[in-house]
Amino acid sequence: MPDIIQLLPDAVANQIAAGEVVQRPASAVKELIENAIDAGADKIQLILKDAGKALIQVIDNGCGMSLTDARMCFERHATSKIRKAEDLFAIRTMGFRGEAMASIAAIAQVELKTRRHEDELGTCILIEGSEVMSQEACSAPTGTSISIKNLFYNTPARRNFLKSNPVEMRHIIDEFQRVALANPQIFLTLHHDGQEVYHLPAASLKQRIVHLFGNNYNQRLVPVEEDTTIIKLHGYVGKPEFARKTRGEQFFFVNNRFIKDAYLNHAVLTAFQELLPDETYPLYVLFIDIDPAKIDINVHPTKTEIKYQDEKSIYAIIRSAVKRSLGKYNITPTLDFDQENSIGHLITPKPFEEIVQPSIAFNPDFNPFVTEKKTNEREPASYRNTGVSDHRTAIPRNWDTLYEIAKKEEVVQHQMHEEATVSVNEQDVAKSSEKQFFQVHNRYILSQIKSGFMLINQQAAHERILYERFLQQLQNHSGVSQQSLFPQSVTLNSADFELLKELLPDIRALGFDIREFGRNTVVVEGIPADLTNANEHELLEQLLEGFKNNLAILKLDKRDNLARSLARNGAMKAGTKLSMEEMNQLVDQLFACQMPNLALNGKPVISTVTLAELAERFEK
Repeated sequence: MPDIIQLLPDAVANQIAAGEVVQRPASAVKELIENAIDAGADKIQLILKDAGKALIQVIDNGCGMSLTDARMCFERHATSKIRKAEDLFAIRTMGFRGEAMASIAAIAQVELKTRRHEDELGTCILIEGSEVMSQEACSAPTGTSISIKNLFYNTPARRNFLKSNPVEMRHIIDEFQRVALANPQIFLTLHHDGQEVYHLPAASLKQRIVHLFGNNYNQRLVPVEEDTTIIKLHGYVGKPEFARKTRGEQFFFVNNRFIKDAYLNHAVLTAFQELLPDETYPLYVLFIDIDPAKIDINVHPTKTEIKYQDEKSIYAIIRSAVKRSLGKYNITPTLDFDQENSIGHLITPKPFEEIVQPSIAFNPDFNPFVTEKKTNEREPASYRNTGVSDHRTAIPRNWDTLYEIAKKEEVVQHQMHEEATVSVNEQDVAKSSEKQFFQVHNRYILSQIKSGFMLINQQAAHERILYERFLQQLQNHSGVSQQSLFPQSVTLNSADFELLKELLPDIRALGFDIREFGRNTVVVEGIPADLTNANEHELLEQLLEGFKNNLAILKLDKRDNLARSLARNGAMKAGTKLSMEEMNQLVDQLFACQMPNLALNGKPVISTVTLAELAERFEK
């Protein structure tokens, strides 16, 4: 029997590796920009076409490569960062595995132009599907220019799984922002389909944050500094009053490498405890410098997860440093007015201002014990002081008959109320209680039924009603818009703006009247008629945040996700007081739903307690 185990060809092995390293165009962008940073470049240009599907080009002015290095960089496990196994525990560069370029070359058409400072001519290499098509000398500026065309051209199944251009562009912007924040000393530009998206000159970290997210962030940042024997921490956190409904602007960097760590994120949120409104998230850009020997970054193909030797100490340092910074810059509440400079001018009198003693005017002849006509009580004080009282004779004597109609209505209403509260016999309980509801702690609606009583969670019920209504509107494009008297402009970060552009047709079908208004800004001229009391800015942010959370956790389709997110954000909250008419309307709409007893989180909306259960409880 012949042997059946054989080594895979390099081209196939590279395509398999590409499945982990290059998941979408954003993965290739990340690898190429990190290679440019490792090459010592201080100017990097990123050019995209068709959200990276047609072209990804990265141009840098780094050290460049020789002829041999240019050819070797496309070989698998070829790297300039590691020489022995011990080097894995002292890594301070970005790329080190030697898989990125080989994986990219296996699934795309790649053109590389590079030249070193000391060379007169550069090198140009063309590769398609791991096969070198040509290699020749060429004229090129100092540095490297690499173009990736037609990503996944030879793996159509992978290309079919790519999302729409706005979605892929949003992922690219996320990676670009992370690299830009970690390297504020590098000049970076991003062009997409001939339009400049970012132009970031070399600057400080604070200026880079402002350039990325907008000028209004200049007054929102609080510096954080902490130097210990375990870690060195620096960066910025946002002031609590500027916390947003979306959690996108949160960045952790370890040795200038972006990471995702829910444990450290919890440390920051704990420092903001009791300072943030519900369901809001602060901005933070924090950098941790730590000995590479105390961490392991080689635990995930994308290198966004890190293991630490002493997680608890790092957690405590981050929490205390952020909390101290918030207090140091007068962010936390204080009662020490001597140190509160912002209100000092309010309690200090102006110089050279003469203080005038207040005067009190009174009538010395006024006697409260003198009996007068009742009409005198309604008489202005000016008449009493002047002794003028003849004007009373001009008032008709039968003026009090004007209030008889109102008194009759009060009597009728009082009689109706008494009739409604009269106790009824047991036979009429079911009939008289059909439309009688009681609100318990402004959270639940209690209603008597023949078998006992039922409790309705009013927030979950309203979410179910809105969810089915919005889902129907998305299917029929029948959303009704309530126009705003004053349209609101909403500025989003680039990733959320790209997401909004992708969802815009469906959002308009829900009843939103939104139009683009410049870079990363939209104008909200109308919102769904069912949500007239909502704030346009908060509603839009909550909608996008809910959509992203549902997409990551529940894997819902776009329309279901939108309807669910908008229903949760637009529904009444627990603690809302309802009138009898509102409770009747809510219950009627709930039982008109297709699934009235199932909340959006899968829990029941209605809880029923029977008479038998009550009797058993009281007998015990």
